[in-house]
Amino acid sequence: MRFLALVLGLLLLAPAARAEDGYDLWLRYKPVAESARVAYAARAAAIAPVAETPTLTVARAELERGLTGLVGQPASAAAGARDGVILLASGATPAITGLGLPLKTLGEEGYLIRTVTVGGKATTVIAANRDIGVLYGVFRYLSLIQTGQSVDKLDIVSVPKVKLRMLNHWDNLDRHVERGYSGQSIFDWWRLPGHVDPRMVDYARANASLGINGTVLNNVNAKADSLTAPFIAKAAALADTFRPYGIKVYLTARFSSPMEIGGLKTADPLDPAVRAFWKAKADEIYKTIPDFGGFLVKANSEGQPGPQDYGRTHVDGANMLADAVGPHGGVVFWRAFVYSHEQPEDRAKQGYNEFKPFDGQFRDNVVIQVKNGAIDFQPREPFHPLFGAMPKTNLGMEFQITKEYLGFSTHLVYLGPMFEETLASDTMAKGKGSTVAKVIDGSLDGRKLTAMAGVANIGSDRNWSGSQFDQANWYVFGRLAWDPEAGTQAIAQDWTRMTFGADPRLVTPVVSMMMGSREAAVDYMTPLGLHHQMGEGHHYGPGPWVSGGPRADWTSVYYAKASETGIGFDRTATGSNATAQYAPAVGACYADLKCVDEKDLLWFHHLPWDYRLKSGDTLWDGMVKRYGRGVSYVDGMNRTWAGLAPYVDARRHREVSDYLKIQRAEAQWWRDASIAWFQTFAKRPLPAGEPAPNHTLEYYKALGFPFAPGI
Repeated sequence: MRFLALVLGLLLLAPAARAEDGYDLWLRYKPVAESARVAYAARAAAIAPVAETPTLTVARAELERGLTGLVGQPASAAAGARDGVILLASGATPAITGLGLPLKTLGEEGYLIRTVTVGGKATTVIAANRDIGVLYGVFRYLSLIQTGQSVDKLDIVSVPKVKLRMLNHWDNLDRHVERGYSGQSIFDWWRLPGHVDPRMVDYARANASLGINGTVLNNVNAKADSLTAPFIAKAAALADTFRPYGIKVYLTARFSSPMEIGGLKTADPLDPAVRAFWKAKADEIYKTIPDFGGFLVKANSEGQPGPQDYGRTHVDGANMLADAVGPHGGVVFWRAFVYSHEQPEDRAKQGYNEFKPFDGQFRDNVVIQVKNGAIDFQPREPFHPLFGAMPKTNLGMEFQITKEYLGFSTHLVYLGPMFEETLASDTMAKGKGSTVAKVIDGSLDGRKLTAMAGVANIGSDRNWSGSQFDQANWYVFGRLAWDPEAGTQAIAQDWTRMTFGADPRLVTPVVSMMMGSREAAVDYMTPLGLHHQMGEGHHYGPGPWVSGGPRADWTSVYYAKASETGIGFDRTATGSNATAQYAPAVGACYADLKCVDEKDLLWFHHLPWDYRLKSGDTLWDGMVKRYGRGVSYVDGMNRTWAGLAPYVDARRHREVSDYLKIQRAEAQWWRDASIAWFQTFAKRPLPAGEPAPNHTLEYYKALGFPFAPGI
C-alpha cells in the first residue's frame, strides 16, 4: 500500500509543474488545441470506478493525469456525467458482460478500445483479458488525444506480435554505463533496497506506454556479485516497483559464477555440482522475486567465460541454465554475439558457424538473441544470416538503442529507418516474403516464444537519453517490439506530436529531418557498405587507420582492406564466402554486382577505385561525394531547426541547436579524416567541387580521447 500511495501521488502531480527539459518524454500531457478541448468537454466523459488492483489503480491514475493535463479535470462517474463515461474493464466483468466484446482475440496483453452506448450514454470501453492490457489501452487512448485524433467513435483492437519486449541495460553495479551517453545508471544499487528512487515509477510508466514488458538490470559483461543475496534483494525492490506496469526484471548471469560465488573449482555445464549450483541459485531468486524473468548470458565472447572453456557447446550452457529456471517459468536469453579466441577468416561468419549446427537442440525456454547484423551495431549492416537459418530455434532480435557507432548522444540520428530496414529484409528462407520481422514475431516458423531486445540509451540525465531526439529511439524501439511491421515514419510523427507539439508547421519538417538523418550518418561515416571505421576502444569519431593490437578483426584496416588496387571486404566465393550463409537467392544477389544494392557494395565486394557506380561516378568519386552529402544534410538540419524556434520551448530548442552544431563539426571531421586516409591509397584527385580536408592526415591520426564517455 505504501508503494501504491507513492505511485498515485506521483501520477497525480500536474505535468505543468515541471519545466520543459525533456523529463516528461512523450507523456507530457500538455493541453491540446482549444477546439479539441471544447469538443472533448462537450462529451464530459467521466471515469467509472475500477477494481483496486495495483495495475488497474495505476491505469486509472494515469488516465486521470492524462485527461487533466490534456483537456481538464475529468468528472467522477459517481457524480454523474452529462454524456459519456470511460469504462476500464479487465476480464469478463459484469460491467461489460453482454456487450459482445471480442476478448478472446486479445490474448494476455492485448486490448480493445470501443465506443458503445450503455444506459443511453456514449461509453468508451477500454477492455482486456488482464489488467496490464487495460493499462496499455489507457496509454493508447491518451496518445490519440495527444496526437490530435478523434476519440468520438473508436473501434481499436491491438495485440502485441512479440511476446517478450525488453530493454537490456549495460549498467554496472558502480552505476557506470558501458556505451552509455546519458549520465550514470538510473539504478542506484548503493541505496537499494532501502530506498527506491521515485524516478523508477516514471521509468516504468514510460516503458509501459510502449508495451515494454521486461528489463535486464545489469551489463552483459556481468559481475557475479549480481547473483548474491544482497543484490537479489535490491533487484526485488525494483521488481516490486515495476510489477504494476507489467515489467519483469531479468539479470545477466556470469557463466563463471559457480566458481566466483559458489566455491566450486569449475563452471563446466555438465558437472553435477555446477548444475546443482544453478538450480539452487534459481530457486533462491524466485523465492525472492516470484515473477523473475530469467537470465541473459554473454558467453565465450570478448573474453567472457562460457561453456567452450570446458570443451562444451552453447547448447550445453544454455540448456543447463534453462533447466534451472524452467520449472519457475523462466527464460534464458543466450547471445549469439560470439567470436573465438583465434581470429576467424571473417568475423561476420562466426555467429552463424557457431549456432546454425545446433538448430533444434536448444530447450523451448531458450531464446538465441541475435544482433541485427553480423559484426556489431554498425551504422549499416546487412541482416544477420542467422535470421531465417534456424527455424527450429527461438530467435530474438537485439537492436542497439544507444548510439555507440552513430555519434553518441550528440548526433541527431533517428534509428527507426535502420530498425525498419532490418525487419523488412527478406531472408527468402521459405520463399519471397520471409522477412526478418516474420522470424521475430514467430509467424514464419510457428514459434511461440518470441522476443525483441534493445540495448538501452537511458541514464540519469534529466532528459533520460542524453539528448531530446534520442528519446525517439527508445520510443520507436518499443513501438516496433509491439509490432515489427509498423511504419517508422508514422511512429516519428506520433513521437514528434507527443514530444514537441502537434502543429503541422513543426511536425512536418521535424519528421522529414528525422527520416533522413540515419542515411546522412551512414554517408559521412561509412558510405557504400564500409564498416568498422571508428576510433579504437572509445568508438568516438573516425579511425580508418586503426591497425595492430591483439586481434586484426578489432581494427579498421581489416574491414576496409584499402590498397592502391581498391577497397572493400570480399565476402563472395572468391573471398570469405559469407554470402553462402544466406538463402541461395539472397546470397546470389549479394554476390552479384548487377544485383547487390550499392548501400551494401563494399560489405560484400573488394572493388577497384575506378569501378563505375550506377550514377556513372567512379567508386572513389562516389565515396567522396557521399561523405560530402552527409555533411550537407546536417547543414540542412541546422537550418530547419533554427527556423522552428517559434514552435519549440526555448530550453529544448537551444539544447538541440547546440548538439546539431556539434554534429556538423563532427560530420566534417568524419568526412575529412576518412578522405585524407583513403586518398593515400586511391591516389586520385577529389571530384570537382569537393573541398580538400581542413587538416592533414597526421593531424587527424594524432587526436586522442582518453575520457570519452561510455568506455
